[in-house]
Parts: sequence; C-alpha cells; structure tokens
Amino acid sequence: MIDLLLHNADLVATVDSDRRELRNGWVAIEGGRIVGLGAASDPQPEATQTVDVSGCLITPGLINTHHHLFQNLTRAYTPMTDAPLFGWLQTLYPLWTANIDEEAEYHAAWVGLAELALSGCTTSTDHHYLHPLRAGDLLGAEIRAAQDLGMRFHPTYGSMSLSVKDGGLPPDDAVRDEDDILAESQRHVERWHDPSHGSMIQIALAPCSPFTVTPDLMRRTAELAETLDVRLHTHLAENSEDDEFAIATFGMRPVELYEDVGWMTDRTWGAHVVRPNEAEVARLGTAGVGVAHCPSSNMILSSGIAPVVAMRDAGCPVGLGCDGSSSADSASLWQEARLAMLQGKLVSGADAMTARTALEVSTRGGAGCLGRTGELGELSIGAVADVAVWKLDGPLFAGVIGDPIEGWLRCGPTSAWHTIVNGQFVVTDGHLLASELEANLATHRRIAKRFQGVE
Repeated sequence: MIDLLLHNADLVATVDSDRRELRNGWVAIEGGRIVGLGAASDPQPEATQTVDVSGCLITPGLINTHHHLFQNLTRAYTPMTDAPLFGWLQTLYPLWTANIDEEAEYHAAWVGLAELALSGCTTSTDHHYLHPLRAGDLLGAEIRAAQDLGMRFHPTYGSMSLSVKDGGLPPDDAVRDEDDILAESQRHVERWHDPSHGSMIQIALAPCSPFTVTPDLMRRTAELAETLDVRLHTHLAENSEDDEFAIATFGMRPVELYEDVGWMTDRTWGAHVVRPNEAEVARLGTAGVGVAHCPSSNMILSSGIAPVVAMRDAGCPVGLGCDGSSSADSASLWQEARLAMLQGKLVSGADAMTARTALEVSTRGGAGCLGRTGELGELSIGAVADVAVWKLDGPLFAGVIGDPIEGWLRCGPTSAWHTIVNGQFVVTDGHLLASELEANLATHRRIAKRFQGVE
C-alpha cells in the first residue's frame, strides 16, 4: 500500500520527457517519490491516504530560480517604488545592512517561502548576498526556516566585496574580504550541501554582480565551485546600467565579462539576462548557461523584457524567478508564469509562448537551472513527489472546457489548492498548514517596521 494517491484529476500535466498529459488522471506517491501515474483506465494502487481532486489540474511543483527573501522586509517601500535598479539599490543597501540579523533573516525566509508555497512553488532558491560581519549566520537562519516549513531549498552563499570606496555600489559595512568570502563559501557547502537524489537542501555559490564583486572573486569562486562540485549563480546583463558599468569599468559587456571570468559553462545560471545581444544569446545557449527569468521585477525596475524564446531556442535552460520582494513585491510563481507567457507572446509572437511553454519554464526549466533535470520539475516514476494541484472552478474559470492548461494560466489569478513537497502537504484546500503562521507574521511585521523606520 502506497502513502498517497491523488485521483480523478481533470488532467495530469506530467511535463516529463514525453510531455504526457493524462485525462482523468492519478498520481501515486510513496516515500517522497512518484511511484505511479495513469489515466482513468489504468489500475490505481491502494493508498493509506486517498485525495479526490475532481475539477483540478495536477502539475509538477513550480520552481523558483531567483529570489532575495530578506527583501520582503522592505516590500513596497515608499521612497523606492519608482526608482531604477542602481538608485533603488543605493537607497536600500544602508537599511538592509544596518538591520539584518538572524531573527530578521529567519522570519523573512519563512514568510517568503510560505507565500511561494501558496502559489504552487515546491522548490526555491535564494540569492542571499548580504553578510555584514555583525549579523550572524544568515544562511543557516534561512535554511532553518525552510526546514521548519517543509520546503525544498536551494539557497546560495552570495557575496559582495566591492564597496563604494572601491568603485562599487554597496556601503563599506555591507561587504566582506574576499578570502573570508571563499572560506565561508566552502564552510557552508561542507555543512549543508546534500548532492543525493531527492535532497532537500543544496547550496550554490553566488557572487552578487559585476558592480559588487571583483573579477578575481568571480574566477576564484568558479574554481571553488568546480572543486566542491556545486553550482554557480549571479546577476547577469540585467539592464542598461549594468551594461554601462561593465563597459566603463572592465572594457567589456556583461556577457563578455561572464565568459572572461570562467562562468560560461553549464554549471552556472544567471538572473534576469535581459540585455544579451543576438551573438551573446548564441554563446550562452551553446554553453548551456541557465537563465532565471524574472518578468515582474524586470518590468517594475524598467529593465526590459528578456529574450526568453530566443534563449530557449539557443539551448539555455530557462526557469522562472520571483526576484526580491522589494522589486517584484509579490512571490507568486503563478503570476510570473502568466507574465512570462504574456511577455513571450508580445515580443516573439502569439504562438511562440503558450501556457504549456510557460508551465515548462516554471517546472522543467527551473530544474535545468538547478542541475536537477529528471529529478525535479516533472511527474515521472522516481522523480521527487513535489506536486501542485490547481482547482479550476468558480467564476474565474467558467467556460474552461477543453484545455485545463491554457485555462490555468490564461484565466485566474489563482493559487494552489494543494502544494505537496517530498510527499507531504504544505498547503491543503488553499491554506498553509503551518500552525506558526500568525505568530511569524506578527514578528515579521515588527521587524519590517524596524527596517523601514516606522514606530
């Protein structure tokens, strides 16, 4: 007898290697793995727990490939609601640096991951690059939050070493010595990283950006990642200011710099990648560099629209990212998937980005960015039991008859009805199961007021 059977789904969208879609389908789960799938005509196993999901679409759990969870403590911060990237950062860096500590990081991560779970996300990364010396073990704090909530987590040990006095953007007390950064990077990988199939925690290394670290740190981090066999992440070609800074400071464009420091490999994935030219898209694709597409943040900060269709066609694994909750302000992967579909249609043609393509980006594409294709981001025998169930009823979905996948993304907005991580319910009937929700929200509000200088 298996642990859990989801049955009577209107459709199971497997997003597996054959992109199977199972009408009146079911999914069987045991020991945190998918052990069976089928349509109504296929024999169903007996289960300890059976859940009827009539009227629902089942998809793989969505994967968030770029975030800054701590930033939800300055969400919709009034002085910065209309600023582009560099000015936005320069105003917020001092607030973040002065106030961040383990308590703040834990509660920001817990609340941010809870919000993601409600949007059908089962795996999230976090690009945490702010490590003031006095702040404590911030990476450990957010890992504890993910463990307490039951989310699969891919945090990165991010870094900044280039302060204002060195020609960078961050204040002096926000950066760390580069030897210290590399030592901490190795320490965190050795403490937390679990490379096994189905692991709940994997660590990547993530120097922040060309305007916050030196090329030498980028090179040395790439060498360390190779030695430790972990992945690499950074911001890449985010906006015109990024281009201008790289050309003025290094004499090359961001993608050229990325290649120059040894990052043009399939071990890496870049965030945003809004402004590569046609030749750079081809080079990124040939190398198999992953891309975290962040449509909301890219629009809010007026960075532009990433050439997602072209990058996928070139060979880049493309996933979705919510980005920081001070720029995107909403951690809904469903919303990012819908925006990815709409932007793709706008810039590449109505037939170039369908709901199915956007679903693939938000699941299988994310798994590719994280180096876990075949394990995450699909429903197949042996893959992890990370599942999102979407209830497609009521006025929002009235008239959706023939195609639940198109209906799921073209209609809405919607949240997940059930979110299952490693075979365990995190969200059920549209509600977070964690009993600590109200207490953690209250603490988060107290901390957010401190960050924003509100009594």
